Amino acid sequence: MRPALGIAPLLLAFAGAPALADENGDLDLIPESVQQPSDEHSAEPAPTRDPRQTIYLENAFTLDSQRSVLVPVPPPATPNWQELIFLDTRKEWALDGDVSAAYSGRLNLQAQDETPLPSHENVRNDFREGFVTWQALPGNYFDLGRINVKSGVAAGFNPTDFFKTRAVVEPLSIDPAVLREDRLGTFMLEGQHIGEGVSLTLAYAPQLYRPSPIYTDTTLPSLDPELDRTNAHQRLLLKTSVNLVGDFSPEALLYHEGERTEVGLNLAESVGQSTVLYAEWAGGRQQSLIAEALRYGADTGTLPGNLPPVMPDNSRRYFQNDLAVGASYTSEAKIVFNLEYHFHQAGFSPQDWHNWLAIGQSRANLPGVADTLWYIREYALDQQEPTATHSGFLRADWQDAFIINLELSAFTSVDLQDGSSVSQITADYYLSNNWTIGAIAEANLGGRRSDWGSVPQAASVIARLARYF
Repeated sequence: MRPALGIAPLLLAFAGAPALADENGDLDLIPESVQQPSDEHSAEPAPTRDPRQTIYLENAFTLDSQRSVLVPVPPPATPNWQELIFLDTRKEWALDGDVSAAYSGRLNLQAQDETPLPSHENVRNDFREGFVTWQALPGNYFDLGRINVKSGVAAGFNPTDFFKTRAVVEPLSIDPAVLREDRLGTFMLEGQHIGEGVSLTLAYAPQLYRPSPIYTDTTLPSLDPELDRTNAHQRLLLKTSVNLVGDFSPEALLYHEGERTEVGLNLAESVGQSTVLYAEWAGGRQQSLIAEALRYGADTGTLPGNLPPVMPDNSRRYFQNDLAVGASYTSEAKIVFNLEYHFHQAGFSPQDWHNWLAIGQSRANLPGVADTLWYIREYALDQQEPTATHSGFLRADWQDAFIINLELSAFTSVDLQDGSSVSQITADYYLSNNWTIGAIAEANLGGRRSDWGSVPQAASVIARLARYF
């Protein structure tokens, strides 16, 4: 297990990774006038490339700093260093006037501490997307294939982003904006209608596999497309957006997966020229995080079915709410700030944290206890759901920071129940249209009995060099 990492909360003052394209368009609910700052202060434009093609080769070297923790972590240990070289490709083709195709994938070559070379762990291909699009009529589209369907208007946590579960594979960055783009898509048939002031999307994903165990760094397949992660259940999504007045276009969602049905809502409204207020909500009947993790572990054979209860949990399903509410502000200096509050009702309560730590200290020597405790948190990470019930999120993005073509981005997520945090700061400098250098610093901060202070990774630093083609 590799829990998420980060760097000092409130060190977040600046950021700049440009907003990534989202073909599913939920972020279009935010008025364009306040999504990106004006370029009037730039002496020259930032590097531009063909929007239909992005191909780059990147080398990333990572150093991790470990620390002792109260609850022993089962093996294997997180490597102290990793060398990663990958070829990332995103490409679109116009096949004729009405049909197009798209592909997105990443070929990885990696070496790391205590991993034999060569082995299947050194080579991996992430098949993120591959689909064809047919424009049946103006404003009416059908997509078939593996598609990364994204939903939501918030920056740090997206309750309505139902297809995010199990889709992230060994992320280089824990930036939520990056995770939305670099994850695996789901094989599906999707239809979209985009009309005057109204849009409608219907997506159906068939079940192709039975639920599989959570992958670890040592069990990731090399060339398998891993459809078992994204198509282990039959899934259906219906969402519609209607322009009511001005820029106000609320979006409603209905999602069904197995025994689970959820409804959702996205709202965004501009206040003046520089500020946007937004809210994202989803709700449905489900179990708590603890109960869902233990059930999934037993169903997939990861946890023994006859294991005595490790943590108190209520397996009853009841209506649970997820909420992200926040504001975005763009300054005249082209700095975009996001401040959000996140609520995940199924997450850990203060009593759950107390139980997790107390049981981990007193009973970790018993067979299966430590494995089960860490599995619960690994399950939350695999589902891309917060472990904590209440969180605060602050993000800043700065284009042309101090000098032209330097982009800075930073964010922190704070567990409001204990004050611990995970944070990250990223710097990228565009040497030219073809070369970029950058660095990422991450840290988990907090006491040993806190959410982020209880994970074994204290900090991480990544140095990057990319060549674009």
